[in-house]
Amino acid sequence: MRLVIADDHAVVRTGFTMLLNYQEDMEVVGTAADGTQAFEKVKSLSPDVLLLDLSMPPGESGLFAASKIHEVFPDVKILILTMYDDEEYITHTFKSGALGYILKNSPDDELIRAIRTVAKGDRYIDPVLMNDSFEKFLSSDETLEHDKEPFNILTQRELEILPLVARGYGNKDIAEMLYISVKTVEAHKSRIMDKLDLSSRPELVEYAVKKKLFDI
Repeated sequence: MRLVIADDHAVVRTGFTMLLNYQEDMEVVGTAADGTQAFEKVKSLSPDVLLLDLSMPPGESGLFAASKIHEVFPDVKILILTMYDDEEYITHTFKSGALGYILKNSPDDELIRAIRTVAKGDRYIDPVLMNDSFEKFLSSDETLEHDKEPFNILTQRELEILPLVARGYGNKDIAEMLYISVKTVEAHKSRIMDKLDLSSRPELVEYAVKKKLFDI
């Protein structure tokens, strides 16, 4: 099983690499310090599983990187590593195309089990975070839905654009980053504002911070 580890802390990458290489059926073939590097490592190394930190510089949500990687390399299984135990993050982990969600302070054997689970194409949620709704989700083919929360009706592209707008990137910059037209960016921004009932960029920034879509 070929693995890539993406985390902005070198000590985490080293520790996980030592642990996983000790397993007879696993090999860490590359590491990355941010989402951009993670994409390039996946592109060049074709791993079976990507362990991806939820929060890495330059600040965009790890879900942004997960979505982009899943879109281009759908066969790569993504396991999100995080310290966040927020149910909303779990919801959007699966919406981004990732298959698993595990806390960084989980026992070593639980991490190994999580990797083997997603490698088979099955969903995984850290047992500490499990509840009845997630139990039902794991045993079904349904996507988690929380229709009362406007954030959850955003499309995947809108979820990618929202944190970029909040960080101050201009329409041209976002268009170049996502390989879409400026007019498309403007249309998505307008729909985001409408769906979230926001009227200004400061409100959007406040919303993005509240949802932890990027680090301050």
